[in-house]
Amino acid sequence: MYLKNKIQGTIPLTIRWLVSLWIIFMLIFTVLRIATLISFMPPQVKVAEVLPAFSLGFFYDVRWVSIFLLPIALLSMFPGLSPFYSVRNKKVWSWYLAAAALFVLIFFGADFGNFSYNHTRLNASALNFAEDPGVSVRMLWQSYPLVWILFALSLTVFLLFILFRHTHVITNKRPVNEGSVSVKMWFSITILLLGWSVYGLFLSRPLKWKDAFLLNNNFTAYLALNPLQNFFSTLQFRQPIFDNEKARSYYGQMARFLGIEKENKQTKEISYSRIINPGIKSLESNPNVVLVLCESFSMYKSSMSGNPLNTTPFFQQLCNEGIFFNRCFSPTFGTARGVFALITGIPDVQLSKFSSRNPEAVNQRTIVNNFEGYNKFYFIGGSSDFNNFEGVIRNINGVQIYQEGSYQSAPLNVWGISDKDLFLEAGKMLTRQEKPFFAIIQTADNHRPFTIPVSDSDFEREIISEDTLLKYGFESLKEYQSFRYTDYCFKKFMDYAKQQSWFANTIFVFVGDHGVSGGDASAIYSNSLVNLNRLTDEHVPLLFYAPELLSPELHAETVSQIDVLPTIAGMIHKPYLNTTLGRDLLNLKNKMDAAFIIHHDEGKIGIVTDDFYFSKSLQMNKEELYPVSKKGFGENKVKKDSVMKSLSQLTSAIYETSKYLLFHNEQGPDVQGLK
Repeated sequence: MYLKNKIQGTIPLTIRWLVSLWIIFMLIFTVLRIATLISFMPPQVKVAEVLPAFSLGFFYDVRWVSIFLLPIALLSMFPGLSPFYSVRNKKVWSWYLAAAALFVLIFFGADFGNFSYNHTRLNASALNFAEDPGVSVRMLWQSYPLVWILFALSLTVFLLFILFRHTHVITNKRPVNEGSVSVKMWFSITILLLGWSVYGLFLSRPLKWKDAFLLNNNFTAYLALNPLQNFFSTLQFRQPIFDNEKARSYYGQMARFLGIEKENKQTKEISYSRIINPGIKSLESNPNVVLVLCESFSMYKSSMSGNPLNTTPFFQQLCNEGIFFNRCFSPTFGTARGVFALITGIPDVQLSKFSSRNPEAVNQRTIVNNFEGYNKFYFIGGSSDFNNFEGVIRNINGVQIYQEGSYQSAPLNVWGISDKDLFLEAGKMLTRQEKPFFAIIQTADNHRPFTIPVSDSDFEREIISEDTLLKYGFESLKEYQSFRYTDYCFKKFMDYAKQQSWFANTIFVFVGDHGVSGGDASAIYSNSLVNLNRLTDEHVPLLFYAPELLSPELHAETVSQIDVLPTIAGMIHKPYLNTTLGRDLLNLKNKMDAAFIIHHDEGKIGIVTDDFYFSKSLQMNKEELYPVSKKGFGENKVKKDSVMKSLSQLTSAIYETSKYLLFHNEQGPDVQGLK
């Protein structure tokens, strides 16, 4: 006991305080990790499976706690900077610790929001929205009780500040007998341990972000990673990369998939460029095109899926009268990526950054430019600067952009004028055209804050119980009402269009920018689509509607959002140049029905076919295959292995080719070949 007291008496006050602070911060990280587990643990994950996440998470937490405490240890080597040198120093270091705590809580708060929406840890993708701070803040302000959130955050930080000062007072009351030799020794040991913790405590190599994915399960990996580690580690993915050799190695497979008949064998150059001549069913009337990109238009939440809530009865009627694809998938989740994929024909595969925000990738060739002699329009209710939609749309030669400030209608919320007003003002502009037109209308109301104009008094609001909403895929009554309001807006637009002279010679195309998983989908989907890595985020309706020009057809094959423009171009009696990955869904023979999927934040890529969904991880050595039809493969392991191998190769082929095309599909008559 004497020896113990003597040793403790030589420990400097600053080191003692650092021990107390280390315990406090580690408790904060641990409590927040437990809260993450309780709030977001998937039902199929067992408790035993998450225990390794806590042991590995300890080392990630130790790293960040050490980063916060290391400056105190280093600067306290100089007595005048020690927290125990003066009252002023005590206040300064206490406020520093409060700022560090605020930093941690902000990251965890944003992480909880991201986890509830995207089911992944906060990562560098969040910076995409920081690039539009005004719009992002307004959306948060209109969607969430920010005043109460900020109050709770401020109160928590203040209480922690009091706690830090209290531990300082308690530490200062303890006796100490510091000698110059013991002081230097204790500080050296402390700095060494903190530095080793930043490197990787008890490890002979640096603790890496990828170590978490050796757990071979996305949720346990994210549970191990705290949001600070995940965010700063994924900053590396904001730099685009592609591999010429990998893209070249998959060219043969991509040529077969895309229907490219010939490869130039005389040179090492290859090209995805092909001229498509009109088919026998193409229209010679130079029809107008109205392409509607529908915000968060989830297939399983709509009437077309058989959802008992019958949210879109009018659109269901349109589908019965048009060419409807009930198994269309967007390549990914997110409006910016949806706009990019639709306009360019390339899945936006850049991780942690939208290609619309990348100056190297935003300049792309688009099939819309094949519509020569057409007036071209882009209508959006809010600002086209958000996510740099305008940068993508400007690839359309001569396009006229209408956005907030261009309309007579008053803005409704952060997204600008209401969708109904957007449709009607766009319709009036199109009515004034004397030439054929190609118009893109991008909706936004089916998105937080889910505002419905009071002036639309003829829209009937329905009250549904929370249990029923969750059962059929909706997280809130506001979301449900907003989804129904979308159908109301479609009807208002089509009622107007049918009264105009241009209606008879117009092809209307409706496609979701992406879906949104929420509530439960098991009551809607009878097959395993419901549990397949959030495929409900990508499953969207696709409709080609022109009652005077197109005969009704129902298509159940798997198609992609990137196929929309080639299919529209194939309906027109003009040759067109296709340089990317989209395919004409109505005129390609012997095509493989497939849609590429990428979940950026989870680091997963995959392929959906008529019978299967295959996915593979970019971080883990993990591949999965699920049946999505009654055919499946049963207990036939040989068939399963064969399908997995084939779809794994196709998934990698599309992924590597997409990475390459992001930087080699520039404006111009031809595509730069691989050299």
